Amino acid sequence: MMKIMILNCGSSSLKFQLFDMASKNHTVLAKGSVEEIGHDQSVLHYKTHKMKKDEEVEKKVTAKDHTQAVDHVARALLDPKTGLFKESIEVDAVGHRVVHGGEKFSKSALITKGVKEVIEDCFDIAPLHNPPNYAGIEACEKIFKGVPQVAVFDTAFHQTMQKEAYIYGLPYELYERYHIRKYGFHGTSHEYVSNRAAELMKKDGAKLKLVTCHLGNGASITAINGGKSVDTSMGFTPLEGLVMGTRTGDMDPAVVLFLMEKEHLDFKGMNDLLNKKSGLKGISGISNDLREIIEAAGKDNARAKYAIDIFTYRITKYIGSYAAAMGGLDAVVFTGGIGENAAAIREKVLKPLEFMGLIIDAKLNDSKDKEKIISKTGSKVKAFVIPTNEELMIAKKTMWVVEESGNTFR
Repeated sequence: MMKIMILNCGSSSLKFQLFDMASKNHTVLAKGSVEEIGHDQSVLHYKTHKMKKDEEVEKKVTAKDHTQAVDHVARALLDPKTGLFKESIEVDAVGHRVVHGGEKFSKSALITKGVKEVIEDCFDIAPLHNPPNYAGIEACEKIFKGVPQVAVFDTAFHQTMQKEAYIYGLPYELYERYHIRKYGFHGTSHEYVSNRAAELMKKDGAKLKLVTCHLGNGASITAINGGKSVDTSMGFTPLEGLVMGTRTGDMDPAVVLFLMEKEHLDFKGMNDLLNKKSGLKGISGISNDLREIIEAAGKDNARAKYAIDIFTYRITKYIGSYAAAMGGLDAVVFTGGIGENAAAIREKVLKPLEFMGLIIDAKLNDSKDKEKIISKTGSKVKAFVIPTNEELMIAKKTMWVVEESGNTFR
């Protein structure tokens, strides 16, 4: 058996999935989460493949830190009534989503003392993500002793970008001193859907030029040429690029200086404005939830319409610029909560691209299929909707890293 646990740790949450990688369809044996970590009371959600579709264990637990949270997951797996194991947990490896690997990692890595040091070194440039990712690793080292741990970095896929794509117009010594550059994020998702698109097209990914659009509350677009990321919209942090749920995306950096003076904002105040109060929420004045904005736009709310127009315009512009940068385009792929579910947004994004030979099929675009082609037969450039599966991608990468390291599975 090859049982791989996947962990995605946030500052006050933990999500997990347990895969049987030996099964034909990589069965998810168990999945769940621990919410409100560090609070007086936390909540464990837990479900196994043996339970009915609408069945789930939910219970209040005490999880003051990530170690206690992982311990509750382990206890759930050993529960006499709803667990999967009797005496010991049969986990062969644990794969961790780690947001930032800096410039050190262009692929996933077996976690060692040195790897942990690099993750820790990136705390300054990923203060919201790397510390809880690190805490999850240390927790699993205590709970799953002796089990190989693997770090799968969000930034790794984008390490194939060239300097012209990732260097900013700052004095070069600042890049050398502080490693200020474009890193990009959502790499695991972009890689997964680009690989799947090649499969659906029955073509060699090494010969394709793709633009993948991961659209959710956080959103990014990546240009993938020959299976490699050559440019991506997110930058030094996930703030750059598209207008997002609550993030500004691209804008003149002088605006920051202007507003700090006019609104008397300190660092924290400006950071909150840029990351939590802007984007679709700030423009619409309604919500960061695009579904609510679309509903309001249907009732002739002017600011809701502005928000949708601005959001889709930026996406279209990025797709066009990336097609130019690659010297062509074979397909556009939509994924993420918005990308997978908002047919009207996809249509609005793609309509202006008809000049490139990308012709959307309204009927296919509106169909209920989860994975689908949405361009017309004969369209020079194809368009797809492909649900992302970052957890499965992390599991596969974990398996490959462990096998390459010489470890053997049960």
